[in-house]
Amino acid sequence: MKHAYARLLLATALGASIGAASAQSTAPAPATPALPEWDKLTPAQRETVLAPLREHWNDAAPDERARMFGHAQRWQQMSPQQREHAHDGMRRFEHLSPEQREAARALFFKMRGMPPEQRKQLIDQWKAMTPQQRQQWLQQNPPPADDDHDGHAPPGDRDMPPPPRP
Repeated sequence: MKHAYARLLLATALGASIGAASAQSTAPAPATPALPEWDKLTPAQRETVLAPLREHWNDAAPDERARMFGHAQRWQQMSPQQREHAHDGMRRFEHLSPEQREAARALFFKMRGMPPEQRKQLIDQWKAMTPQQRQQWLQQNPPPADDDHDGHAPPGDRDMPPPPRP
């Protein structure tokens, strides 16, 4: 999860503007003032945002830096709706138990190369399984080790729906 957070931070720092939502709310105003767009941040504010990323970047191997940069580039190309969908998925994933995360990863990597019809079939099959059947399926279809992938779908798979909740 540390790498996912660093990737999100990189994407945010390189591509997303920092600012408060403009939607009005009846909730009390936040204790801290809203921050301006990136271009209007002071150099000290920019440094505060980028400092954690700089440390991770400097510690990263060249291939990890390339992945981080690729993630940032893809993030910039995403629509606001796609970014929100990605944030929602990350928030859901963070709240899963370790076993549920493992199941979600296994399903994701199994489905990532499938056409939509086969994905739907697998989702329907998963929903119909008993806990014992799911456990057996997971033993037969383990996700790759963390160092075997970068954790994200290739560009063609970005529109794939998230895997069903285990």
